[in-house]
Amino acid sequence: MAKTVQAELLAILRKFELAGELTKRKEISNVKEYAPRQLSRLVSFMFERQLYYVLYDTSAGDDTQLALEHIRQDIPDIEGEFVRNPLENTMRAYGMPHLGKDVYLFVKRVSKTRLDQETVRRYGQYSRSTVQKYIKAGYVSVNGTVVTSPKQEVTETDDIALAPPEQKDTSGEELPILYIDDNVIVVNKPAGVLTHSKGALNDEFTVADFFRRYTTHALDTNRPGIIHRLDRDTSGVIIGARNDETAVLLKKQFADRTTKKQYTAVVDGVPKLDKALIDLPIGRNPSAPSMFRVDPKGKPAITAYEVLETNGTRSLIELRPKTGRTHQLRVHMQYVHTPIAGDRVYGKEASAPRLCLHAHSLEITIPVSERKVFTAPVPKEFQEMVQ
Repeated sequence: MAKTVQAELLAILRKFELAGELTKRKEISNVKEYAPRQLSRLVSFMFERQLYYVLYDTSAGDDTQLALEHIRQDIPDIEGEFVRNPLENTMRAYGMPHLGKDVYLFVKRVSKTRLDQETVRRYGQYSRSTVQKYIKAGYVSVNGTVVTSPKQEVTETDDIALAPPEQKDTSGEELPILYIDDNVIVVNKPAGVLTHSKGALNDEFTVADFFRRYTTHALDTNRPGIIHRLDRDTSGVIIGARNDETAVLLKKQFADRTTKKQYTAVVDGVPKLDKALIDLPIGRNPSAPSMFRVDPKGKPAITAYEVLETNGTRSLIELRPKTGRTHQLRVHMQYVHTPIAGDRVYGKEASAPRLCLHAHSLEITIPVSERKVFTAPVPKEFQEMVQ
């Protein structure tokens, strides 16, 4: 049946001189037949990346306005134009006699839009930001050609293919679980592991990937179970929520600053005071947007520290942040001239094999109204560095 319809459509295209004798039936695709009406029948199809409609009609009498009204009975908001009858020996400007009927060929007017917008429309499971990253990485093609500009204009009749990269299998990866019950999971995050993916193209194992096995919270995002985060190079205690109700409870405590966090770090040098409170606002560095700095116009940031041990070159210190600004501990320790050892951004990367910052403990209330302190042992190399 489909081949018969394609053959008939091809014959009509040839009559309108849009197809030649060498055109094949297979060049006509996406054929759709609408339910026949009393005086008309409508068929749509794709040909050379244009969307056409053939109207079989016995009452329009070459009145294109009436023929268009018949098409709009099936496609109310359609816009476009009729193809003129190319035959010189007929009085009809648009209608074409075909097998005892009049046929009208209508080509839809196709508007152009950005590639990222059209891709999102077709692949609704991806956000626009994710699609833009896929396009720039070369995972999107238009009519068989890879396109890397999200701004490129396309039409709804263009063939757009999205072939996202295969996700890395992380099912065999594990993290040390410090505590788990029906509501929360607490792990000791190793240095070098991301808390959660930064975008669609990340294929490395994250804490969020691990939490996904244990939670029902935010499963449709790249942050399942995530409540707070640690920098990639920071190790230590991180807590996750196993359900939505617990997520609300834990997030509120972080927002209200009712949690108590204690970090252990090794810093280069010796602080002038053995114990102090650093109360200095922090803002983004305009000349390096990924970095932060002490800034009078920044957000309030408070850190208490205490020197635990020193060898005169390096010091083991305890840090208790009262606020939770990005890179707060690293910026504050840099500002007092004792940057955290191994800090490749705010200190000297070569001074240690890793960023010597460890989230040692977290005090927080978990369901049902139970105050808990979770602790991850301080890496033994921290102690060795100050002996």
